[in-house]
Amino acid sequence: MTELDVSPLARPLITRRQTRKVFVGGIAIGGGAPIVVQSMTNTDTVDVAGTVAQVKALADAGSELVRITVNTAEAAAAVPAIRERLDALGCDVPLIGDFHFNGHKLLSNFPDCARALAKYRINPGNVGKGSKHDPQFAVMIEKAIEHGKPVRIGVNWGSLDQELLASMMDENAKSTRPLDAAQVMREAMVTSAIRSATFAEALGLPGDRIILACKVSGVQDLIAIYTELARRCDYPLHLGLTEAGMGSKGIVASTSALAILLQQGIGDTIRISLTPEPNGDRTREVIVAQEILQTMSLRSFSPLVSACPGCGRTTSVFFQTLADKIQTYLRAEMPSWRERYPGVENMTVAVMGCVVNGPGESKMANIGISLPGTGEVPVAPVFVDGQKTVTLKGDAVAEEFQQIVADYVRATYGGEPPAAHLRPQQKSIVIRPQREASDRPAPAHSERGGD
Repeated sequence: MTELDVSPLARPLITRRQTRKVFVGGIAIGGGAPIVVQSMTNTDTVDVAGTVAQVKALADAGSELVRITVNTAEAAAAVPAIRERLDALGCDVPLIGDFHFNGHKLLSNFPDCARALAKYRINPGNVGKGSKHDPQFAVMIEKAIEHGKPVRIGVNWGSLDQELLASMMDENAKSTRPLDAAQVMREAMVTSAIRSATFAEALGLPGDRIILACKVSGVQDLIAIYTELARRCDYPLHLGLTEAGMGSKGIVASTSALAILLQQGIGDTIRISLTPEPNGDRTREVIVAQEILQTMSLRSFSPLVSACPGCGRTTSVFFQTLADKIQTYLRAEMPSWRERYPGVENMTVAVMGCVVNGPGESKMANIGISLPGTGEVPVAPVFVDGQKTVTLKGDAVAEEFQQIVADYVRATYGGEPPAAHLRPQQKSIVIRPQREASDRPAPAHSERGGD
């Protein structure tokens, strides 16, 4: 096969966009650093205990930055206590303050809050109208300079600077080749972000303390805006589809938009803005963000489990139950494994449901099991690093396979001696010794006297 025949099948390389590097409470963003996962609480920040509990849950799930709402004097006063309690729990995740409308007052009146936060989120669309806009924006930047904090200038199309948008619409109307209204809106968002960053630097904020974001809820709009924003600046970019929605819709929409941008090397930190079910688990958005990055081979957070979707050959739900059990087990163990077994996050596990693709897929994973399909022999071969090691059967297959996974982790990432069920099966072949010619029995016809 020629080189020309092979090259189109080469795995595409993702070349990260070159940006400045910004540090948020010790977490590097941009400048070649790994893409950072962040989340946001939905508790009332005044509820210190509730906010601490949710921040810790998000951090335990893998959120590397957590944003909290700072919208009132009471909320600002609560921030230092939240930071202190998290530190007492051994949770050092950086906190980001989310400011709208009155951030200039809160940062000025509550210096302990300003110091406790690792970054300020500023929305240029609602820092003030008319003649108040620039002075109030300037106060927030001055407080960031005073306390040595970075900022994220986060433009959102739901709160876009209306004066800027109106001005650009008027200019567009006078053009001989006017753009449509949607294009002007997208341009206004990019302009708002870059102008605000330029203004912040003019006020004295170093360029390596600025992160930009331009969030919308439309997939194609987000792709267009961030592609242009990436072209026109070298600030790190925070990606997220705002108001993505609930359940599968929110996951699909966010993945569709972010995957395209990430494949182009755009994006230095991400958040998946899922609307949780009533009283639902807020950590869901963290797991989705991690899985997007891991399935694109951009980062590794937890061992991934691959499993077949099932068909008429797999009428039993056992393989689905086992796949879910193993994935849950791996995630539950990761907080302790991450420290004890470096590299375990790269492990792959396969739980397959029948003989069609089961053995092949299982061999491709670090550890895999091929369960019997409907009507197949009720045995389940296990493959470790491509080699068959043991065959499971009976009622304890799930427990035995989980134990094999645990033993594999200890042996492969912890350096312990491998258990017997991790060693390839040795097929024994009986070799009979050759007899001397005089020892061989005479041919049958010789006994019969030669007929």
